[in-house]
Order: sequence, then C-alpha cells, then structure tokens
Amino acid sequence: MKIGLYFGTFNPIHVGHLIIANHFAEYTDLDQIWCVVTPQNPFKAKQSILDNHQRLEMVFQATKDFSKIVPCDIEFNLTQPNYTVKTLAYLEEKYPNYNFALIMGEDNLISLPKWKNSEILIDRYPIYVYPRKLKSAKNNSQIKGQIVKVQAPIIEISSAFIRSSIKSGKNIRPLLPNDVWKYLDEMNFYK
Repeated sequence: MKIGLYFGTFNPIHVGHLIIANHFAEYTDLDQIWCVVTPQNPFKAKQSILDNHQRLEMVFQATKDFSKIVPCDIEFNLTQPNYTVKTLAYLEEKYPNYNFALIMGEDNLISLPKWKNSEILIDRYPIYVYPRKLKSAKNNSQIKGQIVKVQAPIIEISSAFIRSSIKSGKNIRPLLPNDVWKYLDEMNFYK
C-alpha cells in the first residue's frame, strides 16, 4: 500500500486541507492519505496551538466520512521537536509492508533543503507537491529526487486566518467541515 503523509498542525483542519487530501487520494497513485497531526513543527512557535488530542479530534471529525483520508497521531509519542526524517524511520519500522511518500506544498519544497537530513528525504521518498501562489519566483528545480508535481486546486485558506476570524467574531463556518465547526463552537476554541 502506498501512503501519502500529509503533515500539519491542523490548528484547525479546514476545507482546504480536505480538498487537497481528497485530490491526492483520488488523482494520484496514493492509496491513502494520512493526516499526520504534528505536535510541534520545528519552524513554528507553539504558543497558539491547541492540545494535540483536540487537534486530532478535529482531524477525526473532518475525515470520518472519507475512507482514503486517515487521521494519524504517530508523532505524539516521538521525541520533540518532530523531524520528518525521524517520523519516516519510525513508520517504516512499524509498517514494513507500506511505501511512504511525502505530500507538501510548493512553498515547503523550496525550504526542504533547510530540513533536518533533507538529503535522506529527497533520496529515499517520493515527494508529491501541490501548487501554491508564491510571492517570489524561487526556483526549486535544483532539488533532484522523486518529485511529483500534482495539478491540484490552489487553496488560499489558512488556519491562521480562521483563528483570527473566529477571534474577531466573523462567521467562517463555510471554511470548516460541519463537525469541526460544531466541535470548535462547543469547545469555545480561538475566541
């Protein structure tokens, strides 16, 4: 089975995340997409991130009706900060019959050389890339590896925008899966 790993803080997960995950599940050779809830991205401050299990619950609520999109808490028990190369080593050991690939935005592909042991990621794993509207025309063609550029919808919704909109009292309900909206509202998150 070929698994696409879609890493994120998912703080909160929104319809953009689901559109991208579903597109990769339906329009590539990936059998499943695992939404890997990251406890701590080494490049992000932790201050405004909800508890790991609350974010996992939102991912579960968002994906429960999609058989090819699976919530994943594999990084919860790994040492922090979480490095993708360590997570992949752990997953390969735990699931030796699966083949893993990375899913990332074009913006992350550009910064990939800054990641811990990026040369291992580039050499050993297929990297499925979704397009982004980039502010600068940085060239990522120097990254050699199994790069699969997927023509997917460009989604310009961010979790940061959703959090600030909720805090401002805006109605952003259409940007969230219904069950995620209900959970956020009941728990009074981001207000």
